[in-house]
Amino acid sequence: MKCTVCKGPAVIDLARHNAHFCTDHFLRFCRDQVVKAVDEFAMIAPGERVLVAVSGGKDSLALWDLLLELGHEADGLYLGLGIGEYSDESGRYARAFAAARGVRLVEIDLPADHGFDVPTAARATRRVPCSACGLSKRHLFDQAAREGGYDVVATGHNLDDEAAVLFGNVLRWDEAYLARQLPVLAARDGFPRKVKPLVRLSEREMAAYCVVRRIDYQVEECPMAVGNKHLGYKEALNEVELRSPGSKHAFYFGFLARAAERFADAALADGGVLGACERCGAPTTNDVCAFCRLSEKASAHEPVPVPRPRTRR
Repeated sequence: MKCTVCKGPAVIDLARHNAHFCTDHFLRFCRDQVVKAVDEFAMIAPGERVLVAVSGGKDSLALWDLLLELGHEADGLYLGLGIGEYSDESGRYARAFAAARGVRLVEIDLPADHGFDVPTAARATRRVPCSACGLSKRHLFDQAAREGGYDVVATGHNLDDEAAVLFGNVLRWDEAYLARQLPVLAARDGFPRKVKPLVRLSEREMAAYCVVRRIDYQVEECPMAVGNKHLGYKEALNEVELRSPGSKHAFYFGFLARAAERFADAALADGGVLGACERCGAPTTNDVCAFCRLSEKASAHEPVPVPRPRTRR
């Protein structure tokens, strides 16, 4: 197998692009795809400070590495979610990455700083774990960005992630969520701009990028994600992609080009009038924000044991 560009030995084949790449041209491909996404959707302007949401997994560490390689001023933010050994291990990978490159990693520990963990929050509020986790992450990402003076919060959502979420939202025709199914969410009323620079790259490509760049990352699957519908949607789309390479890209970018604007009114209707949370000062449509309500219930609940992590398939 030869590189499509230079005809040297290839290290990866990308069926959806009908291409094979050597190490150098694969890395160039990844950088070019991020540059294209950033430019096409006006994600990050020159000189803006970026806070990268880092989980210790392949996507977020690859994103941080790519943004640094492209010359962006990018710090990392790691949230310790209190998910037992999984969180402990994830934090070690995030710290090792930051230390090896001499870059800044901001850390927030949910149990130490807020008195609860995700498993307990899920049980106390009768939410599925991923819902309690997502709510906590969004609140703390926004808070860290405001307090740290960052212009942009960047997350490691890749093409597979976005296609799977879109698939689920289309199955339910959830207009409010479809309205927010965008690579960029503009800053508003105390919420920083949120961007997804990896939307043109797949999960497999990000894993390969980490291997080539020798980035160690958390390979275990979060033990709280068992039964998550999102994983089922990914598996279904993987089968489609296997038979018809490029389907995920066509699905997601076709939505952006032809349908996303149709749901703009739903986004406006879903906004509400924002005030300040009585407890933490965060923007909210209620007297007390959802995170503070979750924190109150979780802090009063007995701790919940955490299952052991599972190896990703």
